[in-house]
Amino acid sequence: MKTYRAGVIGCSRMGGFIDNEVVGYARIALPYSHAAGYTTCDRTDLVACADLRADVMAEFGNLHGVPAQGQYTDYREMLAKENLDIVSVATQPEPRAAIVVDCANQGVKAIYAEKAMAASMADADAMVEAVERNGAILNLGTNRRYDTKYDRMKEIIDSGELGDLQQLIIYNVGPLFNNGSHFLDLILRLNDDEPAEWVQGHLPDGDSIIDGDILTGDPEAEGIIQFANGVKAYVLLTGRRSETEAICSLGTITAFNDGSEWQVRKVEPVGLRGRNELQTAAAPVTPPTSSTLRAVQDLVHALDTGQPPRGGVRAARAGNELIFGFIESHLLGGARVSLPLAKRTTRMVRDHTPRQPKYKPD
Repeated sequence: MKTYRAGVIGCSRMGGFIDNEVVGYARIALPYSHAAGYTTCDRTDLVACADLRADVMAEFGNLHGVPAQGQYTDYREMLAKENLDIVSVATQPEPRAAIVVDCANQGVKAIYAEKAMAASMADADAMVEAVERNGAILNLGTNRRYDTKYDRMKEIIDSGELGDLQQLIIYNVGPLFNNGSHFLDLILRLNDDEPAEWVQGHLPDGDSIIDGDILTGDPEAEGIIQFANGVKAYVLLTGRRSETEAICSLGTITAFNDGSEWQVRKVEPVGLRGRNELQTAAAPVTPPTSSTLRAVQDLVHALDTGQPPRGGVRAARAGNELIFGFIESHLLGGARVSLPLAKRTTRMVRDHTPRQPKYKPD
């Protein structure tokens, strides 16, 4: 079977070194970085990388076996010379759209882009147009979409044993672009990627980081999402970190501590009068597997078969639209905002320096 040539644009933490930060962390199965995903997958060969910082690339090359001749400070030169099948775009959101568009236009057929998708909805639209016009595919680095723990959660919801899905709750969405993109994508997946009809939200620190159409930081948010199939999602800011709950007509399933613990409760008749109450039931036990590797394997499968990937560029845009829906609702004083958004010009533009990657584990 064909081995696909892979390259990474953006050689910092998620691009190549995040594994060094999570060694021994039980909730995350390695490989975790994009580069480690490609070197672990037996169907991909990591042959090239690009970054503006030559010193970071040199360390990246030493760690992941990319020779000096495969390292580029101009990603366009890499695209022109390396005949790549799969490219990761592991940059920050602000430059990501232009890079993804260039990849698609240069004939790259599979793109693995970090989250959040883009710094504006106009950028997200440009990514969708370029990917679809060129017949490419895209998966976003929202890892819970590829996590077997949350696959099991979805299987229980889809089985009907808890009845019809009615509500989804994120107990702490956190900063929208960084953490929130993961959990917003998760509720999209748990609800079969049904389209959202409207959102209503509040950004506690929004007024201090919004200047006209410009976001100068990554805001936290809380609010409500209404989906076309009647399911409603509640996005909260509480002390319950990385916890997600599905409420169905006959029970609930809750992921604690990012799926390291679970609780299932089912409606059962109890007491002398047989009143229905929620009673604790057997919970799923699913060992962690590498979500990064599964995302890479999903792209390989799509390239092999022509079938769509598990994520896809439109699912990525749907998650990005939820982010900007909360922002737009805040700008309108907490008003309900219909989706898709009419306004596409609000943009995140931050003034920050890249974080230095951790070259070696502790």
